[in-house]
Amino acid sequence: MDPLSARRPPTGVSVSVGAMTPPENGAPDPRPTGATGAPVLRRTLRRLPALAGDLPELDPATLPEDPVTAFLRWFAAALEAGVPEPHAVTVATADAAGRPSSRVVVLKDVDEDGRFLFATDRRSRKARDLAVNPAVSLSFYWQPLGRQVRVVGRAVALDAAACAADFLARSPSSRAAALATRPGEPLDSVPALHAAMRDALARIEAEPGTVPAEWVVYAVVPEEVEVWQGSGSRAHQRVVYRRADGGWCRRLEWP
Repeated sequence: MDPLSARRPPTGVSVSVGAMTPPENGAPDPRPTGATGAPVLRRTLRRLPALAGDLPELDPATLPEDPVTAFLRWFAAALEAGVPEPHAVTVATADAAGRPSSRVVVLKDVDEDGRFLFATDRRSRKARDLAVNPAVSLSFYWQPLGRQVRVVGRAVALDAAACAADFLARSPSSRAAALATRPGEPLDSVPALHAAMRDALARIEAEPGTVPAEWVVYAVVPEEVEVWQGSGSRAHQRVVYRRADGGWCRRLEWP
């Protein structure tokens, strides 16, 4: 069975709020749903497939002793399986008051010290959070394989030279987007965004060595790493690595 097709919603399922179509016969549900359509949404969500298809099995005894090697092996498997955007990672931070926020970014590297790197603008909410609370959690999800990796640690900003090198290695359009943006500020209109992008791209072409002072690369130093293999039978397997005595200890935990 194709694991991707196994996860597609059944034909006829609609998840538009307030006018949802149940999967049995495609007819609108006549029962009252209120302003949000919650009862129909609830039934629709119950019927959507999850962890279907031919998922790989995990023998915890075959996992390497250190979690970075485990991650790299699983990442290679995701690439080989054709998982879309396997480098997409959810970064969760919290501000000084403990209010959490999360967003999806792109993993830039796993360096020789086993740190997970991502980049952003110092004016962004995640950078402002990390300035007062460097605790961070990363989460990777490779859906066709039913696999997750969770990394918990502390974020450290790299030096100016490393940040500049990362920025200059990016495509012109990516650099233009970084130059044009003003994270968190009100935007008058979409045309204003496009105009700022055009101006920034022109600047990149005229001054290719331009690096904004706000650009920063963070290295997440892992303190805990969890690898999770889902199962259609729901007998999921979770192995958690934790730092101990200058190295790593690991154990199998209940899912």
